Amino acid sequence: MSSRHLLPFRRTAVVIGALLFAAGCTTPQQDQAPAAGNQPAPQVENSAATRTAAAEATPAAAAPAISPPEILGTTVFEPPTVSSMRPTGTVVGQKIESLRDDLLRLQQQLADENNQLQSLRISARQFAGNYHSLKAAMNARLQVGTTPGNPELVAQWNQAQSELQQVGASIAALNTLASQVSGTASLSAFLLESTSTTFELRGAVEEDHRQLAVLEDEVNKTVVVIDRLLNELTDDIARTQNYFANERLNLTAMQVAIDNGEYIGGSLANRAYGVPAPAPAGGAVSQVGSRQPLAVIRFHRDNVQYEQALFTVVGAALERRPNAAFDIVAVAPAGSDSARVALDTNRSRRNAENVLRTLTNMGLPADRMTLSATSSPSVQVNEVHIYVR
Repeated sequence: MSSRHLLPFRRTAVVIGALLFAAGCTTPQQDQAPAAGNQPAPQVENSAATRTAAAEATPAAAAPAISPPEILGTTVFEPPTVSSMRPTGTVVGQKIESLRDDLLRLQQQLADENNQLQSLRISARQFAGNYHSLKAAMNARLQVGTTPGNPELVAQWNQAQSELQQVGASIAALNTLASQVSGTASLSAFLLESTSTTFELRGAVEEDHRQLAVLEDEVNKTVVVIDRLLNELTDDIARTQNYFANERLNLTAMQVAIDNGEYIGGSLANRAYGVPAPAPAGGAVSQVGSRQPLAVIRFHRDNVQYEQALFTVVGAALERRPNAAFDIVAVAPAGSDSARVALDTNRSRRNAENVLRTLTNMGLPADRMTLSATSSPSVQVNEVHIYVR
């Protein structure tokens, strides 16, 4: 094709390109202004930001609200509502009114017992919270080390013991409340049986049986609530008893740590369980020189600090063998002077008794330990040997 024929096409392309360039350079204000005589075209926005903003602006669909799970030991036991009954004037109707009054009294008793339980729970949590705050403060001081028998820690320990005793006092109150709830459960069972047998009475109209069926359902619901209260109350008593026993042992072990001014650990009772191994046939003294002891404490001077090392080795032994038992043997030097041997034996026995007392304070049950004394020419100072069995 000749250049003369291409000229109109080139001019057309130039015009179209100029129009496109002008359209691309049009300002936003010019785009928003409607053309004369024309209606503004609807704007369609499909960007991700626009969709997100629209989603945030649009209220969410009505989704079912999910309530948080109920915390153990916080159940509130509310009795169901008792329906009002229209008197029918029959003998059975009068019996229904009497049963309804009995149910109302029973529910009032249930409400009072529920209030007592909630009050005991609140006070026990408060005392336990105070106890653990004091315990954490003492552990923080002991972890970095402090002076032996620090009076500030002793005061905190006494306060912690007082708070823990308040938790223990709640156990007696819970047991008393459990007896009351047991009586209420017996009354509810009797009321349910009375309501069921009322159907057999003669002289009732249809309205009586309708009211009696409603009353029986409400008594059944009340019986269920009382049973749940009694079951949860029993669980609370068992849980509080275990908590109190364990923390009392931990507090006793902390007393040893305060006496030494350094952190030792929790009670050894938390690691010991099962039936301990029987004592050796020849007695504990037969193990001296024939077996490798778990630990040897040499009392070559006064105020030997052995508690931390003793706790560590005994705790490790219980982790390996939770049913382990321990033989504590006081070993005195043997010599030609019988008076000297007798004196050393008495001192060594007192040292062994102190070791046994220390382990008891650390939480090791007394039935897992034996105490004996002997003398040996292989030792130069009073020693206490600890053997595992």
